[in-house]
Amino acid sequence: MKRSFCFALLLLAVLLTHGFAKNPNIVLLVTDDQGYGDLACYGNPFIKTPNLDQLASQSSQLSNYHVAPTCSPTRAALQSGHWTDRAGAWHTIMGRSMLRAEAVTLGQLMKANGYVTAMYGKWHLGDNYPYRPEDRGFDEVYRHGGGGVGQTPDLWDNAYFDGHYFHNGKSEAAKGYCTDVFFAQANDFIRKNAHGDKPFFAYIATNAPHGPLHCPQKYMDMYPDQSKAIAAFYGMITNIDDNVGKTRKLLEELGIADNTIFIYTTDNGTATGDKVYNAGMRGKKGSEYEGGHRVPFMVYWPDGGMDKKYVDNRLAHAVDVAPTLLDIIGGRTPEGYKFDGKSILPLLRSNSKVDWPDRLMVTDSQRVIDPIKWRKTAVMSQKWRLINGKELYDIEEDPGQQHDVANEHPNQVALMSKFYDAWWAELEPTFAKPTEIYLGHPNATTVSLTAHDWIQPGPPPWNQGSIRAGNGRNPKKNAKHNGHWAVDVIRDGTYEVSVRRWPNEANHPIVADLPPGADVPGASKAYRTVPGKAIPVTEATLRIDGKDLETKPVPADANEVTFTTKLSTGSHQLSPIFVLKDGGELGAYYATVKYLGE
Repeated sequence: MKRSFCFALLLLAVLLTHGFAKNPNIVLLVTDDQGYGDLACYGNPFIKTPNLDQLASQSSQLSNYHVAPTCSPTRAALQSGHWTDRAGAWHTIMGRSMLRAEAVTLGQLMKANGYVTAMYGKWHLGDNYPYRPEDRGFDEVYRHGGGGVGQTPDLWDNAYFDGHYFHNGKSEAAKGYCTDVFFAQANDFIRKNAHGDKPFFAYIATNAPHGPLHCPQKYMDMYPDQSKAIAAFYGMITNIDDNVGKTRKLLEELGIADNTIFIYTTDNGTATGDKVYNAGMRGKKGSEYEGGHRVPFMVYWPDGGMDKKYVDNRLAHAVDVAPTLLDIIGGRTPEGYKFDGKSILPLLRSNSKVDWPDRLMVTDSQRVIDPIKWRKTAVMSQKWRLINGKELYDIEEDPGQQHDVANEHPNQVALMSKFYDAWWAELEPTFAKPTEIYLGHPNATTVSLTAHDWIQPGPPPWNQGSIRAGNGRNPKKNAKHNGHWAVDVIRDGTYEVSVRRWPNEANHPIVADLPPGADVPGASKAYRTVPGKAIPVTEATLRIDGKDLETKPVPADANEVTFTTKLSTGSHQLSPIFVLKDGGELGAYYATVKYLGE
């Protein structure tokens, strides 16, 4: 008996040491603008993706997995388990790319269930409190700003090489190509936590192969027979593939590969690769047709029986990811929180004989201030796709969506339309509540705002090339600036509002021009290569809720103009502007708001 007891203790110690007595580690990889057809294992005859091909040969896969047709909406659904239109992030700019504060993220879910959490690369769900990943359950965060390197919320003059990134909220310099940097940081996290007391969750979200199309020259050289754009796009993917190989090798070397769930997927259909190969699908990024939102989904987890090729074709969506991961780890959903998706774990198990009822699901591409019913919308079932409430396709018989059969199946159109009407009626009341940036919160007493999040009828200057060019002015003569930041003042008090034409890190006068920056390898020009245009600014005005509170002259050598004002708690429209020599207005591209006290 004593010997058996000692043996049991020894076995328990071995299990704990090797990580089998705890929940599995999770590595979730999401690439950007890579479509289903941008992989060799799915039939692309030109692209080189040997590591992802190997992953596919060893993984459970979903061949009928769908996302939103663009970046932020997919990430919102993936993180929260909510439809994008419910989550508040139905666009990629204009204050509509922030995941609602009341939504729960994978970071929060994993952390609440005993995980050490980390996020690397592209967040694109808000750059201010309370929307940042460091506010949403991630212990370690290493990311760029906005939706891509060089976009307006990103650190100034960033390009894809030798950039600066936000490391737990602080700017940090890095050497090398952005994708390599993000994976290197993630791999350091994996090493550190490989044999810790808690399992880890590493969310790696590359900004590649999203444009601008930049990558190390050696990867472009691998595609000499393609156009420069395709060579760069494919090169960016092959670079990701190399990093996937390195990370999977690291997991093996650390002895944790068997008890680590490795997931690979993408955020929308291809942005560039459709010119060469699109896996027989119609549409690309931004499209309501299949090519806009049907993407790869692979899961490798030997201890969970997912270590050989298995493909399931039943309908699934990004809203299913969060409940599935909670199901796998036996985690609890926060009280009162309801997922729009459900666990698809049975679909990932090759030995599962589960009866899976047909589902109706919705994906759409809104990209407007407020959602519009039936705008670029697909209602999906296992067999059918209803597009924009008008076109019907039998996806099993017509995967390329070439033959509209709506007139032949009016009952099916009516059934799917009825479902959509109810779906829309449930979500529509939530649209009126904007995702507002908090001012005066104790966790963020100083807030930096950028033109990326202006709410206005037309697109704001969302990248630094546009900022440099001086874009964003209402073209009508003497027209007022028609954009604003939606803010929620948390505390009554005195606030300091400082406005800039160039960001703080540029440290440059408002009225001065800027020389262009250096380019980097690739098929596109870096945003920083645009010459910085001098703008004839004479005055700055603090405008809140449509009222001009104070105007000050702009000295020739001033980098910023600062106002002090009282703000009351609640929702406000903050819209500081620059007045130009001709009497026109330009919204302040950058503003810093600091809470000074009661």
